[in-house]
Amino acid sequence: MTQPSVVIAERVRARLRSQGIEPALDADAARAVAQAEVRRFNDLALTQGGVLVEDENGCLREVLASLGGFGALQPLLDDPEIEEIWLNGPDSIHVARHGVAERIDLRLTAEALRDLIERMLHSTGRRVDISQPFVDASLPDGSRLHVAIADVVRGGTAVNIRKFLPRYRALEALVAHGVLPPRLAATLATAMREGRSIVVSGATHAGKTTVLGALLASCVARQRVVTVEETFELALEGPDVVALQGRQASLEGTGEITLRRLVKEALRMRPDRLVIGEVRDAEALDLVLALNTGVPINAIHTLDEL
Repeated sequence: MTQPSVVIAERVRARLRSQGIEPALDADAARAVAQAEVRRFNDLALTQGGVLVEDENGCLREVLASLGGFGALQPLLDDPEIEEIWLNGPDSIHVARHGVAERIDLRLTAEALRDLIERMLHSTGRRVDISQPFVDASLPDGSRLHVAIADVVRGGTAVNIRKFLPRYRALEALVAHGVLPPRLAATLATAMREGRSIVVSGATHAGKTTVLGALLASCVARQRVVTVEETFELALEGPDVVALQGRQASLEGTGEITLRRLVKEALRMRPDRLVIGEVRDAEALDLVLALNTGVPINAIHTLDEL
């Protein structure tokens, strides 16, 4: 998305809000506003000596595309080669492709970034504000969103989006791509069939969730699986799967549901296998208690917490 398109899209969204127009419900009205703003941008560029939009139709397509989805970031989210996206403020945007990080030529305004975060959080029931300056959430496609704002972030806002890429949904796929040696994959598959508990550990970005998902794929067709996560990430598919996630406290400080509480509730749901997205701090005690019940456990530990 070109920089003029970013600026024009922000103006279009402001006009749509002020006029009460919902793009998804009135596409013709949204298109008319966008066309008017593209023409106005070029008119101002001619009179003030600014940069002209040479391809008005192409710019219009970019602006209209940005009104749906997540604006200027949507093409990055749609790119299957991109694994992660992060923003160190509105004018410092980076991506990782196949583990290699690069800064991309895209800049947002501070207002556009705030609007983007609001849209990302809109359907999650979560919030980020001065009293709650961090938030974790899941986007509709399963990608994991993390946002941190001032004053815990110097200079503004930091956003990380770890995309959900269902490339390896079976142990065989991990073997085929050289992630696991065949003998280890066979041993793990046997352990899952025999109802053993397995803890997956590793450093950040080591692929813990990927390995856990592949392990569970080997048993989910014939077992009742209950998953517990801070934010939905595993996205298991099976005939008898229940997925639970935590919840932030309300503005009044009530209603919080912790991972530890979810572990206790999950044990009351007759699981054949309990999956804990990440074991930290207080959840470690509940993990030990759960193991004593005889329910097979799968869990994730970050390496520095073992």
